Amino acid sequence: MITKRNAWILTAVTLLAGIILGLGIASNLNWTKSGIARETPIVYDSAKEGETGVRIGAEKPGVPSRLDLNTTGKAFVEVAQQVMPTVVSVTSSKVVRVRNPFSEFFHEDWLRPEGFGRSFRDRRGNQREQRQQGLGSGVIVSPDGYILTNNHVIREAEEISVLLDKKEYKAKIIGTDPKTDLAVIRIGAKNLPAVKLGNSDDLEVGEWVLAIGNPFSLQLQHSVTAGIVSGKGRNQVGIGDIAYEDFIQTDAAINPGNSGGALVNLHGELVGLNTAIVANSWGGGNLGIGFAIPINLARLIMEQLIASGKVVRGWLGVSIQTVDETMAKEMKLPSTDGALVSNVFKNSPAEKAGLRDEDFIVEFDGKKINDSNQLMHLIATYKPDARVAVKLIRGGREKLLSVILGERSDQVELSAAPSGKPENRLGLEVKTLTEALAREYEIEAGTAGVLVTGVAEGCLAEKEGIQEGDLIQEVNREAVRNARDFNRIVDALKPGETVLLRIIRGENKFFVALKAEND
Repeated sequence: MITKRNAWILTAVTLLAGIILGLGIASNLNWTKSGIARETPIVYDSAKEGETGVRIGAEKPGVPSRLDLNTTGKAFVEVAQQVMPTVVSVTSSKVVRVRNPFSEFFHEDWLRPEGFGRSFRDRRGNQREQRQQGLGSGVIVSPDGYILTNNHVIREAEEISVLLDKKEYKAKIIGTDPKTDLAVIRIGAKNLPAVKLGNSDDLEVGEWVLAIGNPFSLQLQHSVTAGIVSGKGRNQVGIGDIAYEDFIQTDAAINPGNSGGALVNLHGELVGLNTAIVANSWGGGNLGIGFAIPINLARLIMEQLIASGKVVRGWLGVSIQTVDETMAKEMKLPSTDGALVSNVFKNSPAEKAGLRDEDFIVEFDGKKINDSNQLMHLIATYKPDARVAVKLIRGGREKLLSVILGERSDQVELSAAPSGKPENRLGLEVKTLTEALAREYEIEAGTAGVLVTGVAEGCLAEKEGIQEGDLIQEVNREAVRNARDFNRIVDALKPGETVLLRIIRGENKFFVALKAEND
């Protein structure tokens, strides 16, 4: 018989056992909170398609734990330690002649110290020689001394030196490519640390990157800055004489002297070569907008320079331009994604393959084309004699042509024609092209059309780039041989109606489309 005292003992034991069992189950199922002494990593629960991943373990959503921040910081440290030995300082020097600043104000004899004769004068006139120094960065790409840098770092240099591990080496130019602002130099050293090349196509906007170089002076060698990839495929940013602009944009601090330095990802791989910055109006300082040449482009150029000392590019033989929505609608194109052929050069690979003016190229060797700039860069990555498939739209139908590329020379440019828009009512003053006007404006004899002799200030045509000296050959695909033809067609336009002009400017032909303004 259970006494009252024994019943209380049994109840207490049962409750205690239940509590112990409950705590055991809860701990296995992660029902209890972690102790504050334990750092909890951020874990992302795998989500089903269409659901948002759930953040588990962080006390506040969106706030990384201390462990996560430490891991990121350690990654920066490891990458910097790995890459810094491969980044070098590149100094260049040349002798330049500068004018005596006082020669405009004083007679030369007045500047002669007492006791010296006329032999003290500069025999070349009021000029003197001065050695000009330049500073940049470079990246070692092979253990046997090849270094990748910017062309503008060593351009016109008479002497080039490389500082590595506090030792100075004389460098030799292997090859340069001003079109991409790339150069390869070499020093006489072996068993050097070489950077690992990455794949710039895999970069994503928002991804962490580090910039390593030598800003401003040799005292700031191996400066490391961190940022993200702010954009890809940046072009037409107006950097020097660079013809092939396909930049990575980053907000990692890049300053004068960083040119030719490394842009690396968190795997320690070289993904870009730091080249330029957007500076303030008084001439220096980082504003958080820097540009780097993608390593995939740099690798192609570098390999050719090392192999032969020069770069050979493929050539299609067309003038091309990007189209906007107005032009796409007028020309009945399915979208603006592609490149419009505005001119096919005579005896070019394009002409031999059957390309025509007004063809709209949408794919090149299976790669989709977004605009004329992309197509121009893509063609240049192929070697002459390469056979490629070109998909285009002609008359509303797709057509596939096979083209054998030629070799592009400095004299034969694959040009992207300006993608402007026109108009007279278009705000244009035109004259029938005569032999005298053709000679004056250096237009080929026998060419027909109307010459633009004036553009109204502030009109749409001016804003869209129509210039004096442009020759208009067609209006809305109708040939115009004199000013009367031109005015007849233009006068018949209704306000807001789109007009398509075919224009010759120098050796380029291109289309411009815009809407007619009110009278």
